[in-house]
Amino acid sequence: MAADAVLLLHVIFVAFVVIGLLLIFAGKAREWYWVCNPWFRLTHLIAIAVVAVQSWFGLICPLTSIEMALRSRAGDTVYSGSFISHWLANFLYYQVPPWVFVVCYMVFGGIVVASWFWIPPRKFKL
Repeated sequence: MAADAVLLLHVIFVAFVVIGLLLIFAGKAREWYWVCNPWFRLTHLIAIAVVAVQSWFGLICPLTSIEMALRSRAGDTVYSGSFISHWLANFLYYQVPPWVFVVCYMVFGGIVVASWFWIPPRKFKL
């Protein structure tokens, strides 16, 4: 169950990165003020930067490592335990060469960086 919770957290992280960028662009078109929130934008930028740097250095995501350790401790080596783990794992873990992920993450990260210039965040207020 803990491994399923980590997998769900992983899906939420991925959704934040992907949907966050879509919302930034939609917010530009619809003039949503909140998409320029500097804390949201900085958190979003850091999230994709962490993913891109990990992929560049060939590091495994800590969430993946934690999930697999939990599954191993439970004696579960495949995603057959529950509905959530089976379907979300199939959604997250594609079987392609690692360089494909590196390219995708770098391109996505580049788009996020470009969004800072095209749709700049407001100034930080402490």
